[in-house]
Amino acid sequence: MTMPDLYPLARRLLFAMDAEKAHHVTLSMMRAADSLGLLRLLTGSGGASDPVSPSTVELMGLKFPNRVGLAAGLDKTGSAVHAFGELGFGHVEIGTVTPRPQPGNDKPRLFRLKEHEAIINRMGFNNPGVAGMLQNLARSRKGFSGVLGINIGKNFDTPNEEAISDYLLCFEGVYTAADYVTANLSSPNTKGLRDLQNAETCRELIRQLQAKRVELQAARGGKYVPIVIKIAPDLSEEAIIALAGVFNETGIDGVITTNTTIAREAVTGHPLAGEAGGLSGAPLTTQSTQVLKLLRREMNDSIPIIGSGGVMTADDAKAKFDAGAALVQVYTGLVYQGPRLVAEIARIEI
Repeated sequence: MTMPDLYPLARRLLFAMDAEKAHHVTLSMMRAADSLGLLRLLTGSGGASDPVSPSTVELMGLKFPNRVGLAAGLDKTGSAVHAFGELGFGHVEIGTVTPRPQPGNDKPRLFRLKEHEAIINRMGFNNPGVAGMLQNLARSRKGFSGVLGINIGKNFDTPNEEAISDYLLCFEGVYTAADYVTANLSSPNTKGLRDLQNAETCRELIRQLQAKRVELQAARGGKYVPIVIKIAPDLSEEAIIALAGVFNETGIDGVITTNTTIAREAVTGHPLAGEAGGLSGAPLTTQSTQVLKLLRREMNDSIPIIGSGGVMTADDAKAKFDAGAALVQVYTGLVYQGPRLVAEIARIEI
């Protein structure tokens, strides 16, 4: 019996625990099974290079074994990269990481809305800092055949007027380890972070990251690391169009649509609906795909979009591909559906 067959039982046990405790238990169990060589056997997967998946896709100068990836936030510390690869993910995005370690927001800070197949989180970029993440990667990445993305942000106590310095510090720190780097401007759980999505600030951040890349590329053997921006689903149409102009002007390597939402209309009446934080899962599916579709319409075709937010089924993933996504990422869908979802999405031909 494989993990996809066992997952409904495992989910019942995990869902009986506090959500954050279950998160850590799951990662610990995955690492243990992976270290014993059992994870691939249990999942029934061939890992990122599973031959049942369509052929590799080339984007941003990188070769992705398939079109489905792990969204940032599940492996915040970079401690389970190979294990997630064994679940079949073609790329794994870790983080968000900040220059200095930080504990994140007070607990409780992670909540399941099971009736809606949703999660609310206000984790607050809890992470070991760049140095700690790199130490974890030295162990967890060995043997991983997929693409590694590293999601970067600013420390909670760094003022917005100094935020770009934090992004540059992170970018330089992770440059050698990363296949691509995502600048997270869209988490609702760090005060003021989403203000960085205004067109002027976003343009300046991209320009400075690109200038730093020129320096690092020359100093580190010619390695080119693509820069990706992750945006929120709660932007106005006007703001999305303005950002598309910035992305076209700067020639950004890629965009992720979207992060979690602060909207609650889809879960009105639920006892946890009033909890602060970002809402993910099924209530976000349509909203994030609409943002993707608008951005794809306004942005140069040469800039790829990674569709994230509410990918709960293979049909949800297909809708994002149809809207113009080149890749998709999952997080909450994995929590509710288990590893079978990864294989189902990886088999989609577009």
